[in-house]
Amino acid sequence: MPDLNGDTISPTRHVTSRRILAIRGESLEVRDDRVVGEAPLEIRAAGPRQDSVAVAVTMRTPGNEAELAVGFLQTEGLLEGQEVLRTTGGDPSALSQPDDTIVVRLSNSFDDSAVAERHFVATASCGICGKASIDEVALRVKPLPDGPVVSRSVVLALPDLLRAAQRAFDETGGLHAAGLFTPRGELLALREDVGRHNALDKLVGSQVLAGAMPLHERILMVSGRVSFEIVQKAAVAGIPIVCAISAPSDLAIETAERLGVTLVGFLRGTGFNVYAHDARIDLRDLSGLG
Repeated sequence: MPDLNGDTISPTRHVTSRRILAIRGESLEVRDDRVVGEAPLEIRAAGPRQDSVAVAVTMRTPGNEAELAVGFLQTEGLLEGQEVLRTTGGDPSALSQPDDTIVVRLSNSFDDSAVAERHFVATASCGICGKASIDEVALRVKPLPDGPVVSRSVVLALPDLLRAAQRAFDETGGLHAAGLFTPRGELLALREDVGRHNALDKLVGSQVLAGAMPLHERILMVSGRVSFEIVQKAAVAGIPIVCAISAPSDLAIETAERLGVTLVGFLRGTGFNVYAHDARIDLRDLSGLG
């Protein structure tokens, strides 16, 4: 089945089936249920004639492993001055699931000291723990453009557009999504994962591999809440507008203010909140503004 970029999605372990007891009121039913898959992925990197370096292990939904690995390296600022030549999986003779390891092959030598300094520990639920300060993140983020300016109607349409494209969520109800949109509200790409940070890394990775960076003319829409990690990863990828169905954290707002990201939360029905850099949202149609 092709994805939104025209790539073929292989029937991986992203959705599995389990026998369950379903209790509904006074009734009980034994039936099969579709559940989201979760497995560890080891991300490694290597330059020419260099042994691969272990960067992080993250719990993720199987599928789009190369995108996740590349996107993680991109949003964590580890691809500066690098070109991704190719990605390879683990050794099939040594691993029962070779796609549980991805090696990103780079054009230049990979500096493993950056990994040691950052102390990466990744999980599906919380992203990267022990994160550097906002000041350190700001050093990795190139200035974002003033635009684009997006109409209120486009912003309000994003949740339904995102939800309509969530294939795996329809089967399991257990996946986060990250969608990339144009300023006119056209969905360009969507990725799902049990971890919201992984979904964003997969999305960014797809654009790195497509040669579409930086993402200055794009809007990010995410399911769930917005954390510090979501904002900083979006900023490193060059995304100027981040929208979410739920609430941002105070650190996410502080990070958006510092990095120049327009942050929209509680985007539901006919309303939303703008927490930072509202100039990119066109609100002139509202009474008393303009």
